[in-house]
Amino acid sequence: MENYLLEFANLLLRWLHVIAAISWIGESIYFVMLDNSLHAPKDEASKKRGVFGEMFAVHGGGFYHNQKFLTNPPFELNEDLHWSFWKSYTTWLSGFALFSLLYLANASIYLVNPSSSWEWAAKMSGPEAGVVAVAFLLGGWLVYDQLCRRISPNMDRDGVLSIAVAVMVIVVAYLTCHIFQGRAAFLLTGAVMATSMSANVFFWIIPGQRRMVEDIKAGRTPNPLDGKRGKQRSVHNTYFTLPVVLLMLSNHYSFTYSNENAWIIMSLLIVSGALIRQYFVLRHQGKNLIALPALGTAVLAVVAFIAAPKPADTTPVAKADSTVTAPAAATAAASGDSKDVTFNKVDGILTTRCTACHAAKPTQPGFASAPAGIHLDNPAEVKSHAARIKQVVASKYMPLANMTKMTDDERAVIAQWSGN
Repeated sequence: MENYLLEFANLLLRWLHVIAAISWIGESIYFVMLDNSLHAPKDEASKKRGVFGEMFAVHGGGFYHNQKFLTNPPFELNEDLHWSFWKSYTTWLSGFALFSLLYLANASIYLVNPSSSWEWAAKMSGPEAGVVAVAFLLGGWLVYDQLCRRISPNMDRDGVLSIAVAVMVIVVAYLTCHIFQGRAAFLLTGAVMATSMSANVFFWIIPGQRRMVEDIKAGRTPNPLDGKRGKQRSVHNTYFTLPVVLLMLSNHYSFTYSNENAWIIMSLLIVSGALIRQYFVLRHQGKNLIALPALGTAVLAVVAFIAAPKPADTTPVAKADSTVTAPAAATAAASGDSKDVTFNKVDGILTTRCTACHAAKPTQPGFASAPAGIHLDNPAEVKSHAARIKQVVASKYMPLANMTKMTDDERAVIAQWSGN
């Protein structure tokens, strides 16, 4: 019952997270579109009123006329002034709650990477890995914020700043992929960007807007830097959106995070997402640079090439000593030539090493249901997921943290299995 309640809480939190994220990102993308679609007013009355830009639109059976004033609107700000921040905060808080429930609570399984080439990372305990993961979220924001403060404090070097932020994200991708398990690495890199996005709203965008509103109500001229800083951070947020969404979805595709070049794959996916977002940003300005999505597609083609599985090793598995007795069927299945790799041998390995989690009724503590809904105690499902099983086992992503001690011989058996 405890595992079921945790799983149900996971469902509710994930639903809340998705609802808030869709609302926040949708509104953010809309305002970027609105801002980039503005045209200088043509009528003298609007110019005299201080209209910076306006847009006419039709949607949902009606017509809209949006106008933008920079710092001194010629009207009184009323109490129903629309603010955009709770969607951002709810997205981050629900996301961190999910991360805590799924990853921090089971850090030894989901975060620790015993196969890491960095010895200290491979030997981390679960709590230590959890602390390092949270440090990435906080440290990522602090480094990003300092880059903004130091490189372009007056918003006059934003091009250089964009390059610096891109380099920072790639460094985060490299570090997470060498410290944590692949799926956690992709999630954490996305979470670093998402944390920066929400922190931008909390520490810069909303406080600046509040100061502007207070100045206007008090009859003072608002500081134009507040508006410019808010715009700078909002622009960064819009380029983070597509990469963050993609990284959050990546845990469904093990060929990305279990690859030996996972950090390169992740970096290229981020670049591709930013290029595609740039296309839409410029499209709203009336510039149809089709080369941008074409370049983004070319980057994805490079990802496909890097992530493609290597040709299977056809070297026969060495015969085991027939006089040696094996605990359970798994070790016995690790013997024989490749032509002898039958379903029964593979099933014996999976039964011993995998079905504690991947079963209709998991026996592994902390699992109320099989991860990804894959039941390896069902022969039909084993065969239907053969390619995926071979991939995650060969990459050593599964079993998680190798907690069931699958041997290299057993992995070789599964690699040579035809899938029938």
